[in-house]
Amino acid sequence: MVKPRRWRRLRNIAAFFQGNLSATIGGGLMALVIVACLIGPWFTAHAPDDRVARPHVEPSAEHLLGTTRQGRDVFSQLLHGGRASLSVAFIAGAISTVISILVGISAGYFGGRIDQWLNFAMNVVLVFPQLPLLIVLAAFLGQVGPVVIALLIGITSWPWGARVVRSQTMAIRQKEFILSAECMGESRLRIVLVEILPNLISIVAGSFVGVVMYALINEAGLEFLGLGDPTIVTWGTMLYWAQSSAALYTGGWWEMIVPAVTIALVGGAMALINMSIDQVSNPKLKTGPHIKRWRKLNRLIQAKRQGGAS
Repeated sequence: MVKPRRWRRLRNIAAFFQGNLSATIGGGLMALVIVACLIGPWFTAHAPDDRVARPHVEPSAEHLLGTTRQGRDVFSQLLHGGRASLSVAFIAGAISTVISILVGISAGYFGGRIDQWLNFAMNVVLVFPQLPLLIVLAAFLGQVGPVVIALLIGITSWPWGARVVRSQTMAIRQKEFILSAECMGESRLRIVLVEILPNLISIVAGSFVGVVMYALINEAGLEFLGLGDPTIVTWGTMLYWAQSSAALYTGGWWEMIVPAVTIALVGGAMALINMSIDQVSNPKLKTGPHIKRWRKLNRLIQAKRQGGAS
């Protein structure tokens, strides 16, 4: 039974990417970046904190992406820093998604005072602008590390996802299969985990990807402003040191451009993945082989109607 299930999951994953250009491009870029950050540091000749050359050496065969103002290898920093930056993004996304699921399903399914209090909590958190709130919290705590930044982003970015989960749960709550499960005496926990949660997978996945993209950009922004720990190599601290050393004005443009372009590429890949999830889950945006079959059938139906009318 295990092997058929695994093959079925693999077929589902393949079906998601088949004919879905956004998913193919975004997933390919993300896979390339993640694999490079995971195994790349094993093949780099220099440590990210070691001074290995003169300041601002141009990209060459020895230093593929040049060196920084401090003489550190940019390529090595990019791969090592990607581990920390992506870890912050995914941890923040996981924290935010778990909170949004717990709050959204509880509010939408149980209703009553539980819904009132949880909805009030969502509105309170939504009142505060997220980025200024993150800046204030990070400034209050001092120069914070990646783990603290992930926690700050995760616990402040859940309300939007929770509101979407709540509204969808309220719609599913009135479906016949939920009412049947309640009449059969199923426990509320089983109804939530088995009946409701599987129907929210696309919404939860889209929310997770959105928070990951948001966390990656905000983490880099906080560290660029000097609110992170500058001794830890991340894409954000790379931008911070490039700005501090006036890399663009002294001719070392690669020190600033390399992490900035990488963040933009990863953010764009995440946006494409999020778009592909919408295209699969939203009937109005469906793409892939199934939409081609639907269009073919629709053309046949229209042709028959025109033939019958004539």
